[in-house]
Amino acid sequence: PGKPDAAILGSFQLAIFKSPSPASPYRPYRQYQYFRPPFQAKPVRAPSALSRAVQRPYDGRTMSTHRLFVALRPPRPIRARLIAAMHGISGARWQDDDQLHLTLRFIGEVDRHRAEDIAAALGALHAPAIAARIAGVSLFERHGRPHMVWAGVEPAEPVAALHRKVDQLLMRVGIEKETRAFLPHVTLARLNRGSGPVAPFLALNGDLATPDFVFGHVTLYESELGHGGSRYHPIARYPLDGPVAATSAAATALTSAQVSAKPSSAP
Repeated sequence: PGKPDAAILGSFQLAIFKSPSPASPYRPYRQYQYFRPPFQAKPVRAPSALSRAVQRPYDGRTMSTHRLFVALRPPRPIRARLIAAMHGISGARWQDDDQLHLTLRFIGEVDRHRAEDIAAALGALHAPAIAARIAGVSLFERHGRPHMVWAGVEPAEPVAALHRKVDQLLMRVGIEKETRAFLPHVTLARLNRGSGPVAPFLALNGDLATPDFVFGHVTLYESELGHGGSRYHPIARYPLDGPVAATSAAATALTSAQVSAKPSSAP
């Protein structure tokens, strides 16, 4: 690519790169919406409130770092249905509404300049909107002990295809390829050695299900670690393309009234 020119999108500057093709003098990134940018998209270097990096201690020094991940966010009625199922495991650290998401790609700690590159690279994402549904619950183990309970998301392949596209875009800016197996899920609770038995929860919610709904955009999040658990801040949102399948057209009209909470056996 040639020398980048600066173009204004709202109150933020994005890079538009010249294409060598005379028929198409500019090939802009797709427009994407910033929510809470702690950094600016390249090539802007002017100091401002947006370019002030979060300062955190690291190896005895103070460095500008951002802990990032890319995720899909279920709509509010689906999140309400998941929250209604969150009971029955003593000592579990249940997720709250702001924490419910489907991780497409965990990136980890990066410096401000790499964060800028990531935000810009994801602007080139082109993928169809995904019709999905919640289907059942399960758990992950660590060292033979229950570590996390989660809700499954089906169908898996369209979400896995989107995961691969995101991974390819991140590799262009130096993020190593994901080597772990990808399983679409929404984390419900994290467990520790003091947590109660998980089997009653799995039996009660084994048939957990929702109507179809639509994932219409991908979000870049920053994770802020704290004593009460991680807080997730949306940084930028990238719309997915095109209509969903006709069989799932009703999902776009999903309302809270259509999602009934499962009766609780807890007192």
